[in-house]
Amino acid sequence: MVDPDRALEDARESETRWQKGAPRGLLDGVPATVKDLVLTRGWPTRRGSRVIDPDQAWDDDAPATARLREHGAILLGKTATPEFGWKAVTDSALTGITRNPWDTRTTPGGSSGGAAVAAALGMGALHIGTDGGGSIRIPAAFTGIFGLKPSFGRVPAWPLSPFGTVSHLGPMTRTVGDAALMLTVLAEPDPRDWFALPHDGRDFRSGLDDGVRGLRIAFSPDLGHARLDPEVAAAVAEGARVFEELGAVVEEVDPGIGDTAEIFRLHWYPGAANLLRRYTPEQRALMDPGLQEIAREGETYPLLDHLAAVDARGELGRRMRQFHQDYDLLLTPSVPIVAFEAGHEVPPDSGMTRWIEWAPFSNPFNLTQQPACSIPCGLTAAGLPIGLQLVGPMHGDALVLRAARAFESARPWPLPEAPRG
Repeated sequence: MVDPDRALEDARESETRWQKGAPRGLLDGVPATVKDLVLTRGWPTRRGSRVIDPDQAWDDDAPATARLREHGAILLGKTATPEFGWKAVTDSALTGITRNPWDTRTTPGGSSGGAAVAAALGMGALHIGTDGGGSIRIPAAFTGIFGLKPSFGRVPAWPLSPFGTVSHLGPMTRTVGDAALMLTVLAEPDPRDWFALPHDGRDFRSGLDDGVRGLRIAFSPDLGHARLDPEVAAAVAEGARVFEELGAVVEEVDPGIGDTAEIFRLHWYPGAANLLRRYTPEQRALMDPGLQEIAREGETYPLLDHLAAVDARGELGRRMRQFHQDYDLLLTPSVPIVAFEAGHEVPPDSGMTRWIEWAPFSNPFNLTQQPACSIPCGLTAAGLPIGLQLVGPMHGDALVLRAARAFESARPWPLPEAPRG
C-alpha cells in the first residue's frame, strides 16, 4: 500500500524544518518503506494475509518504524510479503505475485521481496526488511541490492516474530552507506524488546571506509555440502579474489557446520504451527496452502525432537564463535541459485519441495544469530544478479558493513531504471 497524501504532507513539514535550519534527526525528508510484517501507526499491517482485519485500530509503531519516524523519514507505504513471511518468495492471495525488476518473469525472492524491489527501482532510499531464514539476504541477492541481517537484538523488535529467535530486522538499501546510516537509527533502544542488545550509541558510519587490509577472511564456496549454479560459483570466487586484491588474507576453508536444514526446520515449522493455532479452522482455510502444510507438519514434531534441535543450534553457535577466533569474516554465496520463475516456492522441475532446500547459505546464520549481508557481485549471462554473503562474528555488524563497503567501492554496481522483461 502507498499513502501519497500523507507522504506529501510529511515532506512539506520536513521542507519547513530544513528551511528553518532545524532538521529532525538523521533522516529528515528521506523516503522510506516498511515491510508489511512491521506495525505502522495509522496503516493496517495485513502481514500478507486475508485473515487480518484491516478495519481495526492501528495505534502502534513497531520499534523500527518509530525510530524512522522520530528521525524524520518520510514513510511512503508498506511493502509486500508472503503470508506471515513464511517463505523465501513473495506472493500471497492478498497482494498477488511480486516480480523481479531485472526480469519480471522471475521472483525477487522473499520474504522481503517487496522491499527489495522498491530498493532496486529507487522507490525510496531506506527499506525495513525482516530475515528469519534469509528473507533480507535472498531478495537482496536476487534483485542486486544490499541487505543486512544484523546481529540478533541489534534492532529491537515488537511484537516478536511468531517464528521465534531466528528472526531479525534490518536495512535494505541500494548502498552500504545508506544501510550503515539506517542501522544507526534502527539500533536505538526500545524497552518493548526484552531480547534487545544494550544500546552503545554507535554510529555505524564511523570507520566504514577503513578497508579490509589485513583482515582474515575464510572463503567457503559451498559450506561443505551445497550444490551451486556454475555462474554463481564463478562470480563468488571472483568476489573472493577482489578481497585479496584489497589486501585481505583469504583462505578457502570449510567452517564445519554441515547442512543445517533439519535444525532450522525443527524451529521454523513449529513456529508456523504455533502461529496458526491462533486462528479458527475457517480462517486457516483462507491461508496459503504451503503455510498450512508446514504448520500441520510442525504439529507432529515431538517436543524432544525440537529440544534436540535447540541443543544442536547451541552447538552450531559455539562452533561459529570459535571459528571467528581464527577468521574475522566468512565469505560464501548468498544463494546457490539465481532468481527463478515467479509464482513458485521452488524452481520448477528442480525436484525440491520447500524453499529451505535452496537456502543453505542463509538459514545457518539465523540459527547462530550472527550478522550477515548480501552484496551484488555479478550477473549471469541472462542478466540476473548474483549475491555474495559476508558473515561476521556475533556483534560484528560494523565489521560486516566495513568489508561490504570496501567491496562496493572496488566493484560499483548499476541498478535497473525500470522493470525489464
